[in-house]
Amino acid sequence: MDRITQAIDKLTAKQDEHTPLCAYIYDLASLRDHANEIVSALPRNCEFYYAAKANPEERILETLAPLVDGFEAASGGELNWLHQCQPKMPLIFGGPGKLISDLSYAIDIDIEAIHVESLLELRRIASLCSQKQRSCRILLRMNIGLDGIEHTRLTMGGKPTPFGLDVDALDSAIAIIREQPHIELLGFHFHLMSHQLNPQRHLALMKLYFRTFKRWCRDYDLNLSLLNVGGGIGIDYAHPEQRFDWREFCAELANLIEQESMTKINIRFECGRFVTANAGCYVMQVLDIKQSHGEWFAIGHGGTHHFRTPAAQSHDHPFFVHSRSPVTAESEPETSPSIKAQNVTLVGQLCTPKDVLARQQYIDKLNLGDYLVFTQAGAYAWNISHQNFLMHAAPEMVFLD
Repeated sequence: MDRITQAIDKLTAKQDEHTPLCAYIYDLASLRDHANEIVSALPRNCEFYYAAKANPEERILETLAPLVDGFEAASGGELNWLHQCQPKMPLIFGGPGKLISDLSYAIDIDIEAIHVESLLELRRIASLCSQKQRSCRILLRMNIGLDGIEHTRLTMGGKPTPFGLDVDALDSAIAIIREQPHIELLGFHFHLMSHQLNPQRHLALMKLYFRTFKRWCRDYDLNLSLLNVGGGIGIDYAHPEQRFDWREFCAELANLIEQESMTKINIRFECGRFVTANAGCYVMQVLDIKQSHGEWFAIGHGGTHHFRTPAAQSHDHPFFVHSRSPVTAESEPETSPSIKAQNVTLVGQLCTPKDVLARQQYIDKLNLGDYLVFTQAGAYAWNISHQNFLMHAAPEMVFLD
């Protein structure tokens, strides 16, 4: 974290003494190293796409573009942004409720593939292709049962969801595709679990995907080349030192691919959070320290309107305290509140009791003006936050490279 704390000190040195610091700091060198490790560990018949919903910042995309095989968009807005930022990168397009205009745009830019979420969406693509006299590559996103596989805390398959087609819709989907000369079915897409922390459980999921793919190819006499196995690799915010063992997973995946005779199939991953979470920190400077009904609170310059991750995931987010220099502390009154060896709840500036980033966390020492640095803030953070609530100023965006 030396690069992060050095960046904080540099930012503070440039800042007006009456303007407290609030910033996202992204370590692009760390991101580049991590992404390279992820991609290089994959078996040779695997591809890796970055799910931009996790963090679509332009500098993030620029850093990842030379390392990954493409980007995944989950909305028309994301699709437009990705094509604008990285026009040469292959793009895939998923998500329920796609607008007809989104589908039309995807066809016009010759998208790598559209992930079809419903029979109606499939018919709309067929109609657009016919009108335009253009071809379109698709994958069918399927919602299958998860019998025998332990669920994560965010399981999206094997139960009623708006995502993908049920198995009993597959006959109709295949029939529609066979009637449409402009639609090319590349394969199937599964994304049934997120927040996956256990490599063995994820391997069990891969085995289910492989066997389902092979069975459908056999039953429908399909010669398909692609299986998209989604993403869903999690981050353990409660125990940040414990990380999904990607190398172990990839080594065993290679064996599983051999065992299941999947070596000639292109297996595509699309991960987001796992790629960028550890590359970003959210920093807010302490504005006030107060006690209420026997509990200590530290109020920072920022809050969940900037950094919604802990509220969205219902956890106490990992953090550390970076003390400001004695020189910058001189402007505070001698009676400024400070605490030592106390449990403290870390909150922001919003007029709601839900604006909490971590509850009753032990802190050795905290002074007014110190910096609360929330780690693992590089994914589903600023981009999922209610940024305009109370109309506070946006945080600074700092990219280290």
